[in-house]
Amino acid sequence: MSWHVYILECGDGTFYTGITNDLERRVEAHNSGTGAKCTRSRLPVKLVYSERKKNRSYASKREAQIKSLTREGKISLIETKK
Repeated sequence: MSWHVYILECGDGTFYTGITNDLERRVEAHNSGTGAKCTRSRLPVKLVYSERKKNRSYASKREAQIKSLTREGKISLIETKK
């Protein structure tokens, strides 16, 4: 089973980074208000970036790396995937 590291752009312009093994379901959960507490008050959210990883461990490590980036670093990462 593959895992995904993803970045959402929230309705207020902030970014949220997470991991999941079902990307479509997770984005839907965020948009329905049943995702992370952080995104509930920032709806709607839009998927702007994702990476596939072979297991949860790799996904978690990559999530930590992305979370440590500055906002500009995240924007740069998002733009490289477009």
